[in-house]
This record gives sequence, structure tokens and C-alpha cells, in this order.
Amino acid sequence: MTAISIDKTKQFFKKTIFFDNEPTPELIAILLVYFVQGILGLARLGVSFFLKDELGMSPAEVSVLMGIVAIPWIIKPLFGFISDGLPIFGYRRRPYLILSGLLGALSWVAMATIVHTPLAAMGAITLSSLSVAIGDVIVDSLVVERVRHESIHNIGSLQSASWGASAIGGLITAYLGGFLLEKFPPQTIFFITATFPLITSLVAGLITEEFQGQPSNWQTVKQQIKSLRQAITQKSIWLPTAFIF
Repeated sequence: MTAISIDKTKQFFKKTIFFDNEPTPELIAILLVYFVQGILGLARLGVSFFLKDELGMSPAEVSVLMGIVAIPWIIKPLFGFISDGLPIFGYRRRPYLILSGLLGALSWVAMATIVHTPLAAMGAITLSSLSVAIGDVIVDSLVVERVRHESIHNIGSLQSASWGASAIGGLITAYLGGFLLEKFPPQTIFFITATFPLITSLVAGLITEEFQGQPSNWQTVKQQIKSLRQAITQKSIWLPTAFIF
């Protein structure tokens, strides 16, 4: 291939896959985190059959369990405050992404090996939910930080690429979820699913982040929580929120 054709190919991928964003290692890392969030649904069908057939849980019990495991998503803003105010080894993003991936892998390995009771299943699935919620709030904050520097021409392109990566993971899930369940027991699917959160941990090192050089500060976290409380107690905020939910 000539230099011109190679350049055209690069421009094609940049425009169609990365939505005109420069395909830097950091951008690829961010997109991979979103991709992992989408493909983690691979075990969703397996979890349903596992809870119903192997643990003997009734639909009502499953509904209660799913309500409990959604708690990490309800308190998700808290994780953002913690990462902002409590750096780990001087960094506010990378360590939390690594932690998110490790917790996710641990939860699915537990589902595949030591979970034999509804209570244990609730703990493992809640841990998985917690890991995804932490990873989601961290990668969202990375996107927000980078959107501030977008040109007028590229406004919204990074969000589009992020949602596209998550959608690709979701499409793979939609196709393979039922297929894998026909071929393998739920535990095998859980083992397969456990590999994906590790991608989040592995790509965390590609994130560009300045060393904070300051100790953890709970006062910052408390101030942010106070500001959030003041915001949501405003009538103009909680009335629309109450209508939506």
C-alpha cells in the first residue's frame, strides 16, 4: 500500500470508528472500559437460570435480590466524591479503575466456584454491581474532563464513541448470551465473564493522569456531599427528578 492509501485508511477509521477523535492509547483505554460494561451482560441470562434452577429462588425472591444489588448504582455519585477527595498513591482515576476490574473479576469467579446459597449469590452479584458502578463513574469523569477541551467541531463525538463501544459489547452479549447458555453451564459462563473486568484493570495504565502529590482529604468529600445535598433539596431539582422516577 502507498503512503496515501495508508493515510486514507487511517482517516477512514478515525472518522467512522473514533468519531474524528485522535485514536490515542488513552482513548482506546476509555472505549475498552465502556466495551467491558456492555459485554458484562453476557452472564445476565446465566444468572437468571442459576438463581431459578440451581438455587431454587422464586421470582419474588429474585426481584428482591435484584433490588438490593442495584444499591451501588443508587449511591454512584458517592464514588465520584471519594475518587476526587481520596487519591490512591497520588492518583484519582487509575487505581480506582484497577480496583473496579479486580472486584469484578473476583465477583464472577466467586459466582462460578463458591456461591451455593441465595445469600452468597446476593453478595457476589452486589460486588459485581459495585465494581461496574465504580468503573462507570470513573470513566464518565474521564470523558467529562476531556470533553471540556473539545473543539466546536467535535462536540459530542467522544460521548458518541463511548456509547458506541458500550453498544458493541451489548450486541455481542445479545448474540452470545443465549448461545453460550445452550452449550455450557452457568458456572462456565461466569468464568468467561470474569475475564472481561480484568481488561479494565489492564488498560488503566494507559490513562493520562497527573500525580496529585497530596494526601487523602475526607474534608473535600464531605464538602462535595454537602453541595450535592444542597442541590437536590432545591425544588427546581427534586420535582423533575421525582416526576421521572
